[in-house]
Amino acid sequence: QVHVAESGGGSVQAGGSLRLSCTISGRRYSIHSMGWYRQAPGNERELVAKVVRGESAKYADSVKGRFTISRDDAKRTVDLQMDSLRPEDTAVYYCHTEVYVGPPPNLTLDPYWGQGTQVTVSS
Repeated sequence: QVHVAESGGGSVQAGGSLRLSCTISGRRYSIHSMGWYRQAPGNERELVAKVVRGESAKYADSVKGRFTISRDDAKRTVDLQMDSLRPEDTAVYYCHTEVYVGPPPNLTLDPYWGQGTQVTVSS
């Protein structure tokens, strides 16, 4: 099994910074992607930032230039540095990963989610 654990949420005033961290543990499957999603009350869960193996990071337009995602395959971690935070960034942030599971050639790409961590930005 794969376990996804987030840390680093909290409360901050607008303009401040927070750093979220996520560790993927359990069976050492090959990781395809790691990223962060968020969900605000009344809204659908949306992509914040994502890194697919061998590709450049992708960001939601609303966070470009303010958030930075970093992936460490050796440590199996993915961090999200959030700067210049705004009240509209308030949400529960979820770490997400896709891993290859099973013996080749019958690999499947399975998604896993963390429990989520609250980020609150006050004006």
